Amino acid sequence: MNLTSIVGKLFVPRQKELERHFTDGEQLQKQVLSRLLAQGAHTEYGRKYDFANIHSYEEFTKLVPQTAYEELAPWIDRMRHGERNVLWPGLVTWFAKSSGTTNDKSKFIPVTREGLKNIHYRGSKDAVAYYFENNPKSRMFDGKALILGGSHQPNYNVAHSLVGDLSAILIENISPIANLKRVPSKKTALMSDFEEKREKIARETLHQDVTNLSGVPSWMMSVLVRVLELSGAKTLDEVWPNLEVFFHGGIAFTPYRHQYEQIIQTPRMHYMETYNASEGFFGLQNDLTDPAMMLMLDYDVFYEFIPLDSDSSASDADNASKIVPLWGVETGKNYAMMITTSCGLWRYMIGDTVMFTQKNPYKFIITGRTKYFINAFGEELIMDNAERGLAYACEQTGAEVREYTAAPVFMDEHAHCRHQWLIEFAREPEDLDEFARLLDNRLQELNSDYEAKRSHSVTLQPLEIVKARPELFNDWLKSHHKLGGQHKIPRLSNSRKHIDELLKLQGDKETE
Repeated sequence: MNLTSIVGKLFVPRQKELERHFTDGEQLQKQVLSRLLAQGAHTEYGRKYDFANIHSYEEFTKLVPQTAYEELAPWIDRMRHGERNVLWPGLVTWFAKSSGTTNDKSKFIPVTREGLKNIHYRGSKDAVAYYFENNPKSRMFDGKALILGGSHQPNYNVAHSLVGDLSAILIENISPIANLKRVPSKKTALMSDFEEKREKIARETLHQDVTNLSGVPSWMMSVLVRVLELSGAKTLDEVWPNLEVFFHGGIAFTPYRHQYEQIIQTPRMHYMETYNASEGFFGLQNDLTDPAMMLMLDYDVFYEFIPLDSDSSASDADNASKIVPLWGVETGKNYAMMITTSCGLWRYMIGDTVMFTQKNPYKFIITGRTKYFINAFGEELIMDNAERGLAYACEQTGAEVREYTAAPVFMDEHAHCRHQWLIEFAREPEDLDEFARLLDNRLQELNSDYEAKRSHSVTLQPLEIVKARPELFNDWLKSHHKLGGQHKIPRLSNSRKHIDELLKLQGDKETE
């Protein structure tokens, strides 16, 4: 009997428990809310909003306000300075660092012991449980798991307190038994310089029996390309003949699937999407033939949803008044997601939008963000970054921007990618390359995730600026019957749909 078949038996009880997601979604969520409020009542935040006297979801919505990071930031900063019992009982020593706020370069999400155990690690275990259900002949535990992680650093001067990527926090706290089955070494996994880390990971794993991968598709691809370069092999099947699954998350996998299928050609390869973020672990594919994920309902996460339409934002007061719990959602509608968790996030707007494809079980797809953004490679570039970056570049060069849009250029065969900006200038800069350099540098100053991904230009290359002809954007709006009124140019997009239409329109005009 192989090791995987032995370990697989340990997941059977959990596989039985997960069947409740098909029948008891409302009950599971009500139990989670009750548990979180009981624990949160012993905090300063809980006393302020009278958690002890909340006995129903309706009372919860009346007494506890909706929040975004800006509202919780002062509370979190006190926690980072070592205060206890602020948003969650006890002392919190781990903080996941990510970008995405309108005013701060980085946001710091508390990661409590309960959150690690009952959200993040539970999600990882359930990913394996579902994978074994789908693949009973798996041998993944007979080899090693290649898990990519970030880095961490000290938090202020608080003893034993650290901030860093969530993946680094998970690796730092991983159980010793699980650590025996993963590569690279913890020292390598937690390195901060990605260029050096990629080289070390590739060399450390080259002669290992890697059976499974976990990480963000863009950065995993960069590592795999280096493994192929070092090995001289054409496909990863030659390097790791027993490779069978990639647990991926963080960004959309669709743009990368073809590249992975080119370098991994074994018919037994599987791809399993996970919905995990600094704020929590929320969803898993329970059926690898269905792109929709199961919303995980019995973790320390209580969900609420704000209905949106194509012209709305999550901050819209009218939409906010229509917030529903899980049992109030409808299929086929777009919702902004709000969470309450054992990491001290109370009615927190996460910024993602989802659409349910079915109920009982509750399955969904991620439809985007509540604001314009580019997060094709984990860089989380938002509108505020773009506007401030352009303002700086214009100030330094005397240029004036009339219209613009930006989108990713996905990875080539060398695992290189970039952002492409299409800009219509009212006053052109004398040196377009200098304008691009100033914009790129300023974006790195404003956004720590963009800065990290741009480090050494290992994967994310310097941004590219294409000069748009006069009136290009107006012509595009006219072609879509959206000229005038409240219609807006899509400034940032995770898709190339809009920018490719604009570039084609520009090309068509030039050939006339």
